[in-house]
Amino acid sequence: MTIRLVSFDLDGTLVDTAAEIAEAVHRAFDDVGIERRPQAEITNLIGRGTRELMLKLLARVMLEQPALSERVQPEAVLERFEHHYAETAGCFGKPYPGCVATLERLRDQGVRLVCVTNKEQRHAERVLAVTRLDGYFSMLIGGDTLPVKKPHNGVLAHVLRHHGVSADEAAHVGDSSIDVESARNAGVRAWAVPHGYNAGVPIEDSNPDRLFPNLSAIADEVDAVLGPLPA
Repeated sequence: MTIRLVSFDLDGTLVDTAAEIAEAVHRAFDDVGIERRPQAEITNLIGRGTRELMLKLLARVMLEQPALSERVQPEAVLERFEHHYAETAGCFGKPYPGCVATLERLRDQGVRLVCVTNKEQRHAERVLAVTRLDGYFSMLIGGDTLPVKKPHNGVLAHVLRHHGVSADEAAHVGDSSIDVESARNAGVRAWAVPHGYNAGVPIEDSNPDRLFPNLSAIADEVDAVLGPLPA
């Protein structure tokens, strides 16, 4: 059966957002007098949404420096992060090589495209708008759009219902174990690319159904192996 819908993760899959997220974290920490953390440490926390990233990072900082808890309130730091990420979202991020061409090819084949991310909806909208990718997607699901987020099966199930597509007609593309688990939970093909984050762990360890060398190879798969939709 042909592919009628492909959903894509955002951070680490379509766009390299690590630098802009780290910059917003750095600015927030500067505001409250916390020493900046290595970008690699921040990057390894990407995947479950920026709020969870910040909470995990702050918990680590407070554990290392207990005295900070007497003068720094996590919600205040989160507020400063929100302020700064509203400025940096999309501005430092760059679509990965082949991203635009792949989306164009899939769209031209009649495949419905959806962006499914754990990044909060407002931030995801800005990243897609600034990078000019927003026009390719029929739907955007952020980490706070629904009552649940990836890897809960309800996320991709919602996407399939909305588009009238069955699970065996769909694939989800991501860079992390969260994406592979999301696809498996919903019964769609679990496709992966190796250029993302995944907490620093090789995506091969998550055993996706297909590991593509790059985004362009995904369009090749739909075109050459599964075939385009009938005219």
